[in-house]
Amino acid sequence: MNIHAPTAPQALATISEDEALDAAARLQDWLRQRHGPADSAALDALLGQVGRQLPRAWSRDYPQDFRADAAYRATLPDLQNGPASLIRGARRTIQHVGIAGFRLPIRYRRRDGDPLTLETAVTGTVSLDAGKKGINMSRIMRSFYAHADAAFSFEVIAAALDAYKADLESFDARIQMALSFPVRKASLRSGLEGWQYYDIALEMIDRGGLRTRILHLDYVYSSTCPCSLELAEHARETRGQLATPHSQRSVARLSVELAGDATLWFEDLVDLARKAIPTETQVMVKREDEQAFAELNAANPIFVEDAARLFAQALQADPRIGDFRVAASHQESLHSHDAVSVLTEGSLFDTASVEPHLFGSLIHGR
Repeated sequence: MNIHAPTAPQALATISEDEALDAAARLQDWLRQRHGPADSAALDALLGQVGRQLPRAWSRDYPQDFRADAAYRATLPDLQNGPASLIRGARRTIQHVGIAGFRLPIRYRRRDGDPLTLETAVTGTVSLDAGKKGINMSRIMRSFYAHADAAFSFEVIAAALDAYKADLESFDARIQMALSFPVRKASLRSGLEGWQYYDIALEMIDRGGLRTRILHLDYVYSSTCPCSLELAEHARETRGQLATPHSQRSVARLSVELAGDATLWFEDLVDLARKAIPTETQVMVKREDEQAFAELNAANPIFVEDAARLFAQALQADPRIGDFRVAASHQESLHSHDAVSVLTEGSLFDTASVEPHLFGSLIHGR
């Protein structure tokens, strides 16, 4: 009589998944004991072959005491910084790649008074050569954290640029830091004071080893339409009809290149904007202040074209400022659309294209 043992597939069919996992774990332990740590390459090769054939015994418990040492970290895969063969799409240079919107506290100097530490949103990008797959994004953040406690504003940017241009081996880089900067502002007549907050961004561009410093300020003001003012006065004078001119909250984004090494304080740029258009929105207001504000608007009626030119006049007169751009938006109370203008000085901001949401970003609701 012949007795036939079950074929291999039949035998395996009687083994449960738990038994298979246990067998795989035992085999892995045996391989490690047999080969030991001296021949890790051969062990890894054997384990790889076995792993393709057998299920692995996965642990479902988080390893609280596990520590990733240098040897272990060296084994971790890194697809983002892989070889050029992994590039997908056109093999082209990328002008900007990085991170946007990570936040940390940064120290800023004030023109008068102690420094301030303010929450700051950072955008950091570098160029990427056509033959490189990607960059290590976390290095940008680590560069900032390495310098944020020891330096101020543009100094932090410069140190971070030095660090991550070297770490990421890029040829160009750009960093922008956005913040809300508080300045005490007095009311027009009552003597009250309150905090006015200004949206400010500092930007540094490193291109071909040359660095450009840029300061952006959003200035919020009231604009009374000159045409509407004249028509209202005409109605009063000719027909005894009470009429009020229309005014609206307006925003101008002043973007200025800092020329040379001279210091242009945040407060200096605010003062330039106030000098150009004094009808800045108010913080603390009593009745006498509200009346004064109406009188101030009547003394300074302004079209959006006037706004662009008045800001330009103030900026071009300051030797600390090189190229600049003025983007203004008067958010009409007469129309259901806005009146806008853009004026540039120099090649830095001169472009035929305007980003689609530029004017939509000039709406301040606080």
